[in-house]
Formats: sequence, structure tokens, C-alpha cells
Amino acid sequence: MTDTSSPIDTAPRDPGAAELAVAGQWTLFWLRFRRHKLAVVSLVVVAALYLVAAFAQFIAPSDPNQTNARFTYAPPQAVQLFHEGRFAPHVDGLAMTVDRESMRRVFAPAPEKPVFIEFLAPSAPYRLLGFFTVETKLFGIAGARPGDSLFLFGADRLGRDIFSRVVHGAQISLSIGLVGVFLSLVLGVAIGGISGFFGGTVDVLIQRLIELLRSIPTIPLWMGLAAAIPVGWPPLKTYFFITLIVSLIGWTALAREVRGKFLSMRNEDFVTAARLDGMSEIGIIFVHLVPSFTSHIIATLTLAIPTMILAETALSFLGIGLQPPIISWGTLLQEAQNIRAVAQAPWLLFTPAAAIVLAVLALNFLGDGLRDAADPHGAIS
Repeated sequence: MTDTSSPIDTAPRDPGAAELAVAGQWTLFWLRFRRHKLAVVSLVVVAALYLVAAFAQFIAPSDPNQTNARFTYAPPQAVQLFHEGRFAPHVDGLAMTVDRESMRRVFAPAPEKPVFIEFLAPSAPYRLLGFFTVETKLFGIAGARPGDSLFLFGADRLGRDIFSRVVHGAQISLSIGLVGVFLSLVLGVAIGGISGFFGGTVDVLIQRLIELLRSIPTIPLWMGLAAAIPVGWPPLKTYFFITLIVSLIGWTALAREVRGKFLSMRNEDFVTAARLDGMSEIGIIFVHLVPSFTSHIIATLTLAIPTMILAETALSFLGIGLQPPIISWGTLLQEAQNIRAVAQAPWLLFTPAAAIVLAVLALNFLGDGLRDAADPHGAIS
């Protein structure tokens, strides 16, 4: 009699498949995200940018508002690692002459007068992160002498260090994106959740409001609101008002996406079970529905941060946003409005522009990776 029973499967099972079968939402999210190599690199870049912004006072070698009439429009000084056969980071000094034809200052490297760089250099006391009094900078001039200079990214028309100003500008430009996105998150989730969960007349009214706001041209609206800021307002108050301006339209896109999610999930079994258990409607929204697509919200907000940064940059560049003495990448670009200044000192344009491009590209690539990782149908291996 022939044995027709199925043979015992003795092949080794894939341990990874068993782990994936019981993996949680965030574990799957991370496994999908790390496959996106460009997004992982962008995450490192974004983290580095925000660390630079947080510790700007420690990283910047000089006061961003310190002027030096002797070095107006001084060119960038390249760092050299070795001097006379030994490791000694330094830059060549600058020798200044006057061009008799154009009557302009001309700077030339002076290798015979090296300016040595000292790490953890002593400095005047300052407040780090607003809490700690520190008297050390990441780097500075070792044994500074009269006439020594350290302009890694050059100097502007007042002889201010562009590197220090770009580093300090990151505090405003990067934080305004985070604050603006936080406001958009609160408005978008709350209004979009109410619209999608309750539906009916409430949904119709909210959607018509969103359509009205989205139909208004963004830049003219921002320009009109920014122009209404009183000139005498203190810098901090102006900063928060500009943040509100760039957040005014940002929440509408997120509200639409949250509404769509709620419409597709409000009749799911777990929602019905929570309702029968006596949970309030607001509790169902914030305890069950919102956490179920938190990863998608994170991806959406990451892609929104570059828009906030570019909005602040555009307003400040046009002269209707943040104004000096506030330092942001947008206010630094105001120096590039003078064609003669750019022709004489192109680093006034390229340095803040490069910082903006780097931040926007890194945040966009990071957002793409987070969006792919939030896709429940995305591949893991």
C-alpha cells in the first residue's frame, strides 16, 4: 500500500520571516526606511545641521555682528593642515593693497604670515543654549596678533565673518521650519480629523474654508501680511509673527490628507469597538485614529519643513520678512541684491545659498524616505 501522506518539511525556516510576522508598526517602518540609502544619509545631514544650529555660539569663531573695517569684502581663506612639515592647521594671512584703477581694495594671500588655528580656543563669556556660561569656542585664532584674520567663508561689506553669520543664521532659518510645521500639525490634525470623522455639514464647511485659503496666491498673501508688521516691533515678536504667516497655508494640505485617512478608517472594527466601549468621539480621534497613521504624518511634516524655510528666505530676501539685526539665511541673501557687491564678493551669494540648498535637499530626500517607509504596502527586504 502506497503511503500518500505529505512528507515532513525539514527545510530550515527563515528566522527573519518569523520576526517580520510579529514585528510592530515602528519596526517595519524602520526596516523600510533603512533601505532608502539616500534618506539615511540625509537624516545624518539634517541631524548635523540642527546640531550646528543648536550650538551655533560654540561653533562660530567670532561674534556674527562684529565689524572690522580693515577687512571689508575679504575673500575666503583656505585652511591648510601642515606648516613646515608638521601638523599645524592654519590659513595664510591677508595682505591688502589698493587698485589704483578701480580704487578698490585687493587682498592677496601672505604665506609668510600664517594665522594658526587653535581648537577649544578661549573666548569672551557667552550663554550656551541659554543656560550655561562658557568661555570656549570650537576653534579660533591661536595667539591672535593685530592684523590676523580668520574668514573661512569670507567677509561682507562691514568686515563681518560670513561663516559665523551663516552658522548663527541656521538657528532662525531651521527653527522657523520646525515651529511652523508644529503649528501646521496642530491645525491640520485637529481640523482635518474633525472634518473626516464627523462628515456632513461640518465636513462641507471645513472643506470650503480650505479651498478658499488654497485659492489665494501664496506669495502675495504672505507679502501682504508681512508688510503689515509694525516696523518698531522687537525681533522676537517679529520672528513669531513671520512663523504664523508661513504656517497660515501649510496646515491645509495636511488637513486634507488627515481627512482622507479618517474617512477610510472611521467605520473600521476597532473604531466601532471603542465607541461601544463608551469612549468619546474626541478620544477615538486622538487615541485610536491619529496614532494609526503617525508615521505618515511624520513623513508629510518632514516634506513641509523645506517649504517653510524657503518661505522665510523669500520674505526676508524681498525685505518684508525678518530684518537685520536678526540673522537668518534670508537676511544674509539681502547682501546679494547689490550686483556690484556680488561681482566683488560672490561668496555673499553662494555661501547662504549653498546652506539653503543643502538643507532643503536633505529634508526633501529624508521626507521621501519617510514617505516610502510609511507605505504599508512597501517592500522590506
